[in-house]
Amino acid sequence: MSLTFSFHSPILKLPRRHIPIKKSFFIFYAIPSYFCNFRSYPILDNDEKNNDSQLIATLSSILRGKKSWNLALNHPLISSNLKPRHIEMVLLQSLDDPRLALRFFNFLGLHKNFNHSTFSFCILIHSLLQSNLYWPASSLLQTLLLRGLDPRHVFEVLLDSFRACRFSSSLGFDLLIQNYVHNQRVFDGVMVFRLMREFNLMPETKSLSYLLNALLRIKKFDEVLMLFDELVSANVRPDVYIHTAVIRSLCELKNFSKAKEMIERIEYNEFELSIVMYNVLIHGLCKSQKIGEAVEIKNGLVQKGLKPDVITYCTLALGLCRVKEFEFGAEILKEMIELGYIPSEAALSGVVDGLSRKGRNGDALHLVNKAREIGAVPNLFVYNALINSLCKEGKFDEADLLFKQMGENGLCANHITYSILIDSLCRRGKLDDALHLVNKAQELGAVPNLFVYNALINSLCKEGKFDEADLLFKQMGENGLCVNHITYSILIDSLCRRGKLDAAISLLDKMIEAGIEVTVYPYNSLINGHCKLGNLEEAEFFFTEIIDKGLTPTVVTYTSLISGYCDEGKLHKAYRLYNEMTRKGISPNTHTFTTIISGLCRVNMVAEAIRLFDEMKEQNVMPNEVTYNCMIEGHCKQGNTVRAFELLGEMVEKGLVPDTYTYRPLISGLCSTGRVSEAKEFIDSLHKGHHKLNELCYGALLHGYCKEGRLQDALNASREMVERGIDMDLVCYAILVDGTMREHDRKALFCILKEMHNHGMRPDDVMYTNMIDRHSKVGNLKEAVGLWDIMVAEGCTPNVVTYTALINGLCKAGFMDKAELLCKEILCTDNTPNHVTYGCFLDQLTREGNMEQAAQLHDALLNGFLASAVSYNILIRGYCKLGKFEEATELLHGMTENSIFPDCITYSTIMFEHCKRGNLKEAIKLWHAMLNKGLKPDKLAYNFLIHGCCIAGELGKAYELRDDMMRREMTLTRVTQNTLIHGAELSRNPNRPVTGV
Repeated sequence: MSLTFSFHSPILKLPRRHIPIKKSFFIFYAIPSYFCNFRSYPILDNDEKNNDSQLIATLSSILRGKKSWNLALNHPLISSNLKPRHIEMVLLQSLDDPRLALRFFNFLGLHKNFNHSTFSFCILIHSLLQSNLYWPASSLLQTLLLRGLDPRHVFEVLLDSFRACRFSSSLGFDLLIQNYVHNQRVFDGVMVFRLMREFNLMPETKSLSYLLNALLRIKKFDEVLMLFDELVSANVRPDVYIHTAVIRSLCELKNFSKAKEMIERIEYNEFELSIVMYNVLIHGLCKSQKIGEAVEIKNGLVQKGLKPDVITYCTLALGLCRVKEFEFGAEILKEMIELGYIPSEAALSGVVDGLSRKGRNGDALHLVNKAREIGAVPNLFVYNALINSLCKEGKFDEADLLFKQMGENGLCANHITYSILIDSLCRRGKLDDALHLVNKAQELGAVPNLFVYNALINSLCKEGKFDEADLLFKQMGENGLCVNHITYSILIDSLCRRGKLDAAISLLDKMIEAGIEVTVYPYNSLINGHCKLGNLEEAEFFFTEIIDKGLTPTVVTYTSLISGYCDEGKLHKAYRLYNEMTRKGISPNTHTFTTIISGLCRVNMVAEAIRLFDEMKEQNVMPNEVTYNCMIEGHCKQGNTVRAFELLGEMVEKGLVPDTYTYRPLISGLCSTGRVSEAKEFIDSLHKGHHKLNELCYGALLHGYCKEGRLQDALNASREMVERGIDMDLVCYAILVDGTMREHDRKALFCILKEMHNHGMRPDDVMYTNMIDRHSKVGNLKEAVGLWDIMVAEGCTPNVVTYTALINGLCKAGFMDKAELLCKEILCTDNTPNHVTYGCFLDQLTREGNMEQAAQLHDALLNGFLASAVSYNILIRGYCKLGKFEEATELLHGMTENSIFPDCITYSTIMFEHCKRGNLKEAIKLWHAMLNKGLKPDKLAYNFLIHGCCIAGELGKAYELRDDMMRREMTLTRVTQNTLIHGAELSRNPNRPVTGV
């Protein structure tokens, strides 16, 4: 199927570019042998050519007409004769309207499973670019590249289509280069550039810059220089980005003489100069400890009309730190401070740290004060970094001295300062020293001691040192410190995270009894703790208490409750809370949106999830990895892998890192839509890119192969999985076992079970149940019973599903007495027969026509509250089969009395029998009754009634139903189509016998 989207977003918006087509451009004798000169088509005779011309003309008329494309293309003369070459010609005739052409192209691929040719892709790409439709063109090209075509072949067809379109803009080739680069196929992009040169084409300078910088990112510095030489020989005028890439490559290769020579050449030829180029050279020199040369470059900037910027100075300062020239680094920072530049935290902390290591704390403080004078923000950060460094070295006296100096200089230490000192002591197990430091802080009056205690308790709780935190909490009271709401909030949150909700509630009661002001935060912890355990009533109680106490719920409050509702599937309550918080002006955060989106996707409400996802971005709330993973999985469940891959590309573009939770649904989505080979290619590309995969990702692939009957491919994939370092788990083996059962490959099944045994694994109750069920369904009762005995012998206890699977097989085989004994055996275990178990008996009794016993059994099910719409449907089917319509109709009317509501199958079963006997009036009456109850008919219901209308000669009504079926976006089955055809023939020839459905 042809798709026009990929998971990568467009790389650049290309400027429109016109290249004059030289006359010699169409002389083909110089084309390399691996290219074709013209687009080749099969040789057609005159009749075929006429047919082709007529078909192309018809397609063009359909394209631009107002009729339904679906109906028009369903015409047998079109659907049976449509070939890629016809679409190519239609696209060439539609260059004036690329949007319409793209819609038609997408329609054929998505709705008709039409496999477009590469030439069609390329025509449309050129056409879209000609109309400045860069995004769809890029997306289309991405989809084409997913076919895994040879880059030379892609270029060849792109060139052929470029000539066929006769456009002057060659942006399609730029786009090809950029897509290869964006897909980490940089060398394919280089090859395209070289092929373009052979055909007198030249990419945009921006594309060349993009290509060079891509080579630079993968550290192919020699290739950067080689490609630059080719650009120069082709008379391309490099821009500042190309020059910067070349200079960076030379610096990485430590060829500084060439780098300097390059800059001199740039200056001589009056190219655009940029401070970035010189900063790159300075950085390279500093990295190689050529500080003198770097300083010389910096000093010569003014003569060139450039001013050193913050990066210039900070790079030099850090370079000087590397060579231990901290004093010189301090002078550089002083110079930039005098110019009004605020030094970076890295440069300032590097120099200060270096000076402090050399015992130059006075110089370090002097530098900090100088930075303060020009409004530098990181003063406290630098002091903290210095104190942290001293603490790590165990120089606590010096750290204490610096701490005092901060107060003398008017700098107020913050919680970070105290956390550094106390954390350092705590890590060394010096709790008394930490408390002593708290007392010193109290003497200075800089920060309340309680805040420091709270920070320490919080740190201990986060590290899981709960006993130490409790001890410190007790010691606070002993030392005369009054705990506040923060202290209690920290401890309550710690208890809630550990699931000790009773203890947390007790602590909250103590807090209230002590007269301490209660804030919303401990309630947030309690609500979150109860929601995680599924205690929504308790969570709602505390939410109500928040309101009653006049506290204002926060985004955390609402998000915790929303998460709890979503986990329980109560999305209407989650939405109510979401709307309530937004009405109150509380802005939802990433976690809020992600929670609801996840809940919506779990129940397949993807359209609502998309709306919320868009709303999230409109409110400038950034989605995280979890958000994207939820959306990707939601789209994959609905079979929309195109959008799922687009989201993957968007996710990567935003700098988010995909993981196995991202890849698994994509792999599963491809497999569920019949694209298992593409799923395998995707896994291989991830493996080559060193992306981490797990057994869940491979399990999805194995399931896809087995579902398509490709057992050998599944076995090969499982071996490859192990070779790549991922062990097979029980689920993977279960998938393979199920696959062998589907294919009736007993040899492969034996090998898999033996392999499991060799790895110390045994089938669990799920695997045994599946194997027993498979054998039972095909009548292999001997094998099913044998597996049952092995299961029991290995100590694996059968559950109600296992019993039901075997009972079903016995019932179908006519061994009702043995099935009944097995059902009684269930009652002797901890299991209880369910409605499915009894349904097996009910189904067999009705098939045998034993309706009296079936009715008695159903009455028993009603008394035991096990009856359902399914059990009623089975009984109704049995009565209908015997022609007992009164009993079937009586059952239909009696369902609602037992609080069981008929479904579409219930009505369809009786309608089918009425239609078979020509009683169309009763069938239509049931049809309307079904619609009035809000039930949506399925394909079978439509098919039954259409068939009945045709038998009764109501052809108009049949076509009316057909049209209604299409309005409901249901595809017509062959049976429905044949029924209508038979009905039309019957109207012309009443004596012709009518075949059944």
